[in-house]
This record gives sequence, C-alpha cells and structure tokens, in this order.
Amino acid sequence: MSARGMLTVVGSAVGAVIGWNAPPPADPAVVRALLAEIGRPAGETDDELTTAVRAFQARAGLTTDGVAGPRTVHVLNRYAMDRRAWQRDLAA
Repeated sequence: MSARGMLTVVGSAVGAVIGWNAPPPADPAVVRALLAEIGRPAGETDDELTTAVRAFQARAGLTTDGVAGPRTVHVLNRYAMDRRAWQRDLAA
C-alpha cells in the first residue's frame, strides 16, 4: 500500500472514531445506491440485495455474511468515494 493509501485509511479510521466521515446508514435504499454507484447493482428484492452485499464483502475482504453492518457500509462508502474521485480526475 502506498503512503497516501495508508494515510487515507488512518484518516478514515480516526475520522470515524471522532465522528467525521461517518458512514451512511445501513438503509437498504442507501446500500443499493452505493452498490450501483460502484458498478454492482443489487436488484430490487431482498435476496438480490443480500447476494450483492455478499459479493461486495468477498471482494473487499470482509466477512461474507450478507449483512450490511457498519463495517460493510463504511467500506462500501469508501469505495464509492474513491470512484467519485477517480471519475472527477478523469473529467479534469
């Protein structure tokens, strides 16, 4: 991992502890929107959402339980933020 990547991880962790960069709620609509934003649409049923969350968890190295808990939502939000930044950089 690069020094910048390490600082990003540390900064995100510290920010989460003190309340900055708090992840969005684990509301199914929010989770679906975040998954769609990173290019992994979740479908419309609860089963499709669970399957998409499991696939994301496996890809991200998280416990693959299919539950969008705080850790999963935090990492998912981080992926979405990185993708937004990447798209901004491409547009510039």
